[in-house]
Amino acid sequence: MKTQIEEAIHLRENGKYEASIDKWKVLINKEPGNGFLHYQCAWSHDAMGSEREAVPYYEEALRLGLDIKDMQGAYLGLGSTYRTLGNYEERKRILEAGIDRFPDNQALKVFYSMVLYNLNEHSRAMELLLTCIGETSEDSCIAPYKKAILFYSERLDEVWK
Repeated sequence: MKTQIEEAIHLRENGKYEASIDKWKVLINKEPGNGFLHYQCAWSHDAMGSEREAVPYYEEALRLGLDIKDMQGAYLGLGSTYRTLGNYEERKRILEAGIDRFPDNQALKVFYSMVLYNLNEHSRAMELLLTCIGETSEDSCIAPYKKAILFYSERLDEVWK
């Protein structure tokens, strides 16, 4: 099976999405309880631009379980897919669940800030993004201002007189 998995990944990486999806579906038929296969099939659907078809594979992958790295990727992938479909409330729900499980995953927080924007929660979105930048950036132009960025992230609407 390892060779078939490598082939399906290789097909996706080379833009042969339909062939990759076909391989994943064959593997899923052999091992329907394997969350990794569902996750990879969802990823190939996403890469092809077939987000609606990706959703049930992401959902099943999360239901079946994945290793920590793939679980984080599945939360992010499903959340991002919900955004492209305009399903912002589901996106918010799934990204919140991902952040609850993986509170140190900054990528989940960045994607979460995007859904907050879509839901007109602009202040919270900016706070989250600025906090992520302040906590993770090693850019030489940002680093000297880390303390200020983190301080102002929660005070964007305050005015000092």
